[in-house]
Amino acid sequence: MTLKGGDIRARLGARQTLRPLGCGLAVSAIATIVALAVGDDTVSITDARAAPPSTLAFYASTFSKTPSVEAMTELGRLLFFDRSLSASGKLACASCHDPERAYGPPNGLAVQLGGPDLKRAGIRAVPSLRYMQNVPPFSEHFEDEEQGGADQGPTGGHTWDGRADTVHDQARLPLLSPFEMADANPDEVVEKVRRGAYSKGFRDVFGDDVFADNTRAFKAVLLSFEVFQQSPADFYPYSSRYDAWLRGKGELTAQEERGLALFNDPKKGNCATCHPSQMRGKVLPQFTDFGFVALGVPRNGGIPANADGAYNDLGLCGPERKDLSGQPQYCGMFRTPSLRNVAVRRVFFHNGAFHTLRQVLEFYVERDMRPGKWYPTSRGGRVRMYDDLPEQYHGNVDREPPFDRGPREAPALSSSEIDDVIAFLQTLTDADATGLPLGR
Repeated sequence: MTLKGGDIRARLGARQTLRPLGCGLAVSAIATIVALAVGDDTVSITDARAAPPSTLAFYASTFSKTPSVEAMTELGRLLFFDRSLSASGKLACASCHDPERAYGPPNGLAVQLGGPDLKRAGIRAVPSLRYMQNVPPFSEHFEDEEQGGADQGPTGGHTWDGRADTVHDQARLPLLSPFEMADANPDEVVEKVRRGAYSKGFRDVFGDDVFADNTRAFKAVLLSFEVFQQSPADFYPYSSRYDAWLRGKGELTAQEERGLALFNDPKKGNCATCHPSQMRGKVLPQFTDFGFVALGVPRNGGIPANADGAYNDLGLCGPERKDLSGQPQYCGMFRTPSLRNVAVRRVFFHNGAFHTLRQVLEFYVERDMRPGKWYPTSRGGRVRMYDDLPEQYHGNVDREPPFDRGPREAPALSSSEIDDVIAFLQTLTDADATGLPLGR
């Protein structure tokens, strides 16, 4: 099978500048500014400041043939939908990251099933893969120039615990995870690709000798995933009604504008502190600051791992991430997700504890005011606050507004104001997902 890349500029309907690297490979997305014309102005949809260093130049020099972006994109697309890459032969990347749901989870399950027999449950909710093109590499100390160079703390990295610095690193995780695709090692992945229907495509793209060395072949597999996941049309279309409004080509209703104001107001929702909604220069907002926070989300009994009372998912401190296990100040922290397409999700937070946006917002404004609504009560009548986090880490839990209210105070948002915020959040849905049921 010979893969032929189409006219990428025509597909995107956007002006694209391809920045050639030293090896001669033109890289899209990570090292590219994709711009959309807005009258006489140009709005960039890729934040070059935040973009992680591309790994593409390094890996391109590994192969005997210089691969093209278009061809790698098509190979990555084939891999993404290929169930035969899994140990079960029944699980593809797209099984959990459903393109019809903005590359988020396909259902309302807190965790998905995988492994060799499709009976092993994961430990965290599936995140969306959209709008990952600007995630910076993980850093314990991120200094934001727009915040006066102040240390913003742990920032960046892919997955809920930020342990993968690039999409390339992230792509290997589900292939080798025992409760996802469950391949035993990279060699097993390579052998499946070698035997697959598109093995000739790999030789055409990376060179006839691509399978001569399994390490090199596995790099080709991961590189194809990486480039596909930087495809603007699939992974960062910026086609929501809010994007149109920012470009001056659309309108928000009065309710949606009220919701936006409440979302931004530091004394009300205070959502924009972690989910910035404003343009940064000419860059469209990502609705995440890429930072980490401990929210004290209730323990989810629907996750099989939680049946063990001694088990705790501590995010940055493990169990998946190992290098920060000795940093107790990070325990319970998870990376802030983008809120783009949040209205079509049916499972929220790292442990899938909630299933509607209303539950999420009510938790935000009532967590410490009405703890009995969210946390279990012991036989003695004591509410077990932050029950999914060992008590020694409770000091890590965020108490900034709207979490700053006590039992005798009114919540930061009323019921009608929550309706307004939800109405605004629904404007963040991309055009290809607008027909899906909304997460009210």
